[in-house]
Amino acid sequence: MSTTPNNEKSDKTVPFTTSDDAAKAGLPGSNGTAALGSNTPGVELVNRVAQSAHAAIDKLANQATPAVQHLQKSLEGTGEMLHQRADQLRSTSNEWCQSARTGVREHPLVAVGTAFALGLLIARLAR
Repeated sequence: MSTTPNNEKSDKTVPFTTSDDAAKAGLPGSNGTAALGSNTPGVELVNRVAQSAHAAIDKLANQATPAVQHLQKSLEGTGEMLHQRADQLRSTSNEWCQSARTGVREHPLVAVGTAFALGLLIARLAR
């Protein structure tokens, strides 16, 4: 069974390419001699259903397009923001590590004492 292509709009919808196709489909009055585009009840019904389906799909596509475009723009903005935040976190982490290293180099005894005190505290809490 051959219908009009999905991407082409046509005012004239022909559900079957030949009368043989109509006869194979078992439509009433399709004895192989029916002319192409005859107005039998079955052909009219198929044409109406196809036109309704095309109209509904076109309407849905027209409504969905702006929403999809808006969503795409939102996602692009969100991706850029996430990259910026990740860069900020990396730089903050590097600054903290550098600050800790500098503090340990300047005051090694305080660093060892602090580590010892934290170790004792964690050991007491773990019991």
